[in-house]
Amino acid sequence: MSVTRHPVRRGSAAALALLAATAVAAGAADTAGAAPATARASAAAAPQTRQIASSVLGEDYRFTLTAVRSAHDAYAASVRLQVYTRTGAGAWRESDRAAVGTADGWFWYPLTGKGAVCRFATSASKPAPVEVSLLVTPSVGCSPTQRFVVDHGTLHAG
Repeated sequence: MSVTRHPVRRGSAAALALLAATAVAAGAADTAGAAPATARASAAAAPQTRQIASSVLGEDYRFTLTAVRSAHDAYAASVRLQVYTRTGAGAWRESDRAAVGTADGWFWYPLTGKGAVCRFATSASKPAPVEVSLLVTPSVGCSPTQRFVVDHGTLHAG
């Protein structure tokens, strides 16, 4: 019979033991009710999001495209376009948002992967046009361009 031994460094073994002890302690604290049930439920209910593009037009507007993972389908996602304007104190404040496409109408992995944004164009002309085209899948290619305009901080399909 052949026995293969893999030496383990003492530091690695100690770190592994500490990690296991921490995980056991965290599990015990959680089951003991250390965190309120509402806090655990709200953290579990928060959808996973990922910003996939952003643009700033001088001092007037800031735009973001955010992928929002579906709560019902791990492979589906929605996309939201948000517009921000400057407050009197100079901070950015969300002034409007719009859905790009349909709710859960995108695929999460292509949308959050490399090359997900085919076109994201903004312009400082008045009203400010915004054009968005996103990758549907690598084999399908890019979506048709969706157009919006921003007039005084409000998004309009256009």
